[in-house]
Amino acid sequence: MNAAVTNMAVMFGAMQVAKRIPFDENPEYVRYAQLVYVTSQLLCLAVFYYCSIQIKRKNDLTVLKYVNAKNPMSQDPGELVTTTHRDYDLSEISKSMRGILMGSLMVGLMHLYFGYTNPLVIQSILPLKNAMESNMAKIWIWGMPATGDLKRPFKPPAGLFGGMQQQNGPQTDKASIKEAEKVAASIRAKDE
Repeated sequence: MNAAVTNMAVMFGAMQVAKRIPFDENPEYVRYAQLVYVTSQLLCLAVFYYCSIQIKRKNDLTVLKYVNAKNPMSQDPGELVTTTHRDYDLSEISKSMRGILMGSLMVGLMHLYFGYTNPLVIQSILPLKNAMESNMAKIWIWGMPATGDLKRPFKPPAGLFGGMQQQNGPQTDKASIKEAEKVAASIRAKDE
């Protein structure tokens, strides 16, 4: 089943549960929701921290070349990226951790400033689910091989209804890499 569809189902289910919790009648429930939310966010960070430890321990220095997706509004070709599996994985971990922190900031603002409590319930479940189902967790926690959908660089996830895969994912074919290398070489030649 598509991850976006399951996320929507979990979100709607959590919204129904959150509506039934009498936060107004018993302020103690708010404290429980806050505690569960903070614990969930810390668990998400712990998942990615554990993955980063495993990445550094393995220290996979296999070279990874790919062409970043080009901007559809621009005539410029995509940018050639040369990195290692270790550095690529660590950058993905960094993006995920920043996403968790930004989400926590938004939920904190909604809860503390605007007084909404329902997002605490919803965001206690979704980020943890997403962290445990992330590509990094699949590789470094669940021990799945980095092949198919888990082959680096990762393709962008399919849309909500799956059918249309984004065309602007990273390109790993030799022709695209050669073209990007030629463009990079010609740019360097012009600069010299």
